[in-house]
Amino acid sequence: MPFKKTKADSGRSKKSKESKPSSESKQSQDDSVTQLLGVTIAAINTTKDLVPIALAQGILGTIANILTIAQSVIKNKSDFQVIADKCETIREIVERATKGASEDDLQGYLEHALSQLNKSVNRINSNVASSKEQGLWRKIFFVTIDRDRIAGWEKDLDQVLTLFNFEVIAGMATEMKSTKKAPEHSSHVLGMNTPTNHHIEPPSRPVMLYGRDALVAELTNLVVNNEHLALIGPGGMGKSSVAKAILHEPLITNKFADRRFFVTYDGLDPSTITFETFMTRFAGGLGIEIAGADPVRQISTFLRSANALVILDNAETFEEASASSALGDIPAAIAEMANIPGVIIILTSRSRRNAPNVGWITKDILPLDLDSAQALFFQIYRHTSRCEAEEHINGLLKELDFHPLSINILANAAQRNHWSPATLLKRWNDRHSKVLDGGKGKLQSLSDTMQLSLSSPSFQNLGEDGLRVLAIIAFLPQGLNEDLASDLLPSLPQVDTICDVLCMQSLVYRQDNFLKMLAPIRHYVRDSLRAPDTTCLQEIRAFYYDTVTSCSKARDQYADIIISDHLNIEHVVASNLAKISGDAEETYGMCWQFLWCLRNHLPRPTTLAPAISNIIENSSTWTLKAKCLSHLAQLYKTLSQLAELSQAYQAAEALYLTAGNHESMAGCLLTRADALRAQGRFIESRNLLEDLQQSDSWESLSEKIRARARCFLDMARMYTFTASADELFMNTAEDLVWSLYSKIWHCRAKFYHGVDAVQAHAHLKDLLSQCASTGDLMERRNVLEGLAEIAFCEGRLSDAMDNLQTLIEMSMDKIRRGSFSTPYERLSLRTSKGIMTLRGSSSRKPPNPSNSSRCAMRAYSSSDIMARHALSSPQASTIEPRLISPP
Repeated sequence: MPFKKTKADSGRSKKSKESKPSSESKQSQDDSVTQLLGVTIAAINTTKDLVPIALAQGILGTIANILTIAQSVIKNKSDFQVIADKCETIREIVERATKGASEDDLQGYLEHALSQLNKSVNRINSNVASSKEQGLWRKIFFVTIDRDRIAGWEKDLDQVLTLFNFEVIAGMATEMKSTKKAPEHSSHVLGMNTPTNHHIEPPSRPVMLYGRDALVAELTNLVVNNEHLALIGPGGMGKSSVAKAILHEPLITNKFADRRFFVTYDGLDPSTITFETFMTRFAGGLGIEIAGADPVRQISTFLRSANALVILDNAETFEEASASSALGDIPAAIAEMANIPGVIIILTSRSRRNAPNVGWITKDILPLDLDSAQALFFQIYRHTSRCEAEEHINGLLKELDFHPLSINILANAAQRNHWSPATLLKRWNDRHSKVLDGGKGKLQSLSDTMQLSLSSPSFQNLGEDGLRVLAIIAFLPQGLNEDLASDLLPSLPQVDTICDVLCMQSLVYRQDNFLKMLAPIRHYVRDSLRAPDTTCLQEIRAFYYDTVTSCSKARDQYADIIISDHLNIEHVVASNLAKISGDAEETYGMCWQFLWCLRNHLPRPTTLAPAISNIIENSSTWTLKAKCLSHLAQLYKTLSQLAELSQAYQAAEALYLTAGNHESMAGCLLTRADALRAQGRFIESRNLLEDLQQSDSWESLSEKIRARARCFLDMARMYTFTASADELFMNTAEDLVWSLYSKIWHCRAKFYHGVDAVQAHAHLKDLLSQCASTGDLMERRNVLEGLAEIAFCEGRLSDAMDNLQTLIEMSMDKIRRGSFSTPYERLSLRTSKGIMTLRGSSSRKPPNPSNSSRCAMRAYSSSDIMARHALSSPQASTIEPRLISPP
């Protein structure tokens, strides 16, 4: 019987012709349509599960996808009211037309009617999805579709609904007339010993497929150009989803029409699969019922009849089985069918053991990017608005390495349990991979998908050694350095072979000469498998410890290992600090020596600070912990992290004092006082040094450290005007070590306090000649600074810049000699471009500063002053404070 247009449909058609509502009413209307879409989608999905015919299920899945895109992505939702009503009408007529039918009924009128309907809804779905994808390419989450396009789709649906009704009615009448002849014809067909086939609709395009548009387009072009593909990656990367998306690309549907087949080997046990099982599943995916022997010939005959695209999903199942000599026919069968003209095969597999004699183009399916990971997560998680949750979630997505399955499981868990972003983060931090077991099956549980890989014959053949290497790779944050694998794990002579198998099974991947794991796999191995083998850990520690203790300031093979494996070494050190055993002194020694190596070869922030702070303090660890803290402070000094430097040195001072090591305590205190001066905290610096002189420790100190303390105290007094210029630096003027240093700064202090510039200039020139005779580069630097300051204050900018240029050349020479490490040299180098800029504007002569201006200038070195003037240039860089280094 014909199906009539509903009243709602008619009413909304009229409503669509009315004038556009106000923004408030349109928002309200959009909200109503959103609810309508949700109800309609739910009804369609319910019907889809009930109809008995796959083709009808595909149609209902497609229209549900259209409405899902409209609900979640399309901005002008109110314009989709009529489309929603027509989709509801399609649901009703498909349900009625297929009621009581079966797949056998698709040989007549019903198949043709459903096929026509399927083509129309697929065309509209492609257009809607295309609009969505264009928005995603432009990083627009919501897109607006032109009303005229929507009206065209409405017209298309009207036409196809009319045609569907007509064909159903005509087909029913025709079939009734031919019923009497059917038994005779049927008996004739059954008597033939040939395979029969029925059409199988390929799975629909995944709704939640984010960040794969460019990949799908690239792979589609390869398929159209007759290339066989192997999509490789760990479980949960979305290989099957990408393959399903390819099936529905317009170029693919145009070339292969209804000969697009999706054959899945999911759920089969590789250890029990046979050649017959493989071929039966293959034939079933093509819709073929094999009759008699030689299934390869029968399938090949079917495939030769026209172009065909065959996707073999979860191919690792039979690839692993085909490793057995008894199942060697599987690769040969695949190769035979791949060589049929017009037949293209796509594999999705965790394994790289793909059938030989086929020209596979292998494509690794990589993790998502951040934008796509966010889109996937928030498509599922609706408990909190995206703008409120995004900041908290981004770090979590990164911790998951943007692994699609893990993101999907985590978002569903959070949505199902109504977790806030804070609660979700807490659950993750507390349980890690356990949170990713959201149900049963590989699509809902990370544990299940991991077990599929770990139960593969290739991995099982590795025995215990496979698990040992897997645990070690999960333990090391950088993964395992392939070049050093045999040195790090000498008890595993087959480590290279084991690594090849792990990589072939997509349990690990190669990057920058390291074997690495995706974060979800790493967490699973750490949480669910055995802990790293004690023997292996001891071997790794021994190798890294020998490397650290052998490293020098020169760039040699040991320094290269420090640079390449620095995160792994740091992790080993931190782990050992957390579990101190009988070899405590060796563990602490490795800690401070590694910090020394970092400072000299790869200055960077370190994660060892908490591990050092947590060292239990007792009489046996006071000095060892203090030494670790002092080397940590020296690293902070190289990084110009002065606040952290002060904290680390202060903690070291207290431990050295408790241990009775006054000399080391004073060394830390002096550097801390100088750091305070470099931050402009002159009074604090002075008070700290004066307290040292008045302390009980002062008399216990060597003359060398006391002379250094006097120099630093005079420097602080100079900045705070608590001593006359004549007094400053005189106590150390005759010291063997600090004599020249003190004379230079005495002269500069007098200039700051008002001495004639000509006299100060002449005195510094004399001192410069003394520096040349002694070869003391640090004191030469101090003199050149003073000369540059005097020239600057007298308006002789060219002379000032010449002196600073000499300083820069000295720093560059230190770089060439491999000893460029202090903040001062970095300051000089970074200021060079600013100095060159000043050279171009040196015709502007500044006013001659008064004596009070000189005093105000005392807190900065000349390179600081010139750098700050250079800040007017866009070429200028960040200026770092200068620390005083002892001679």
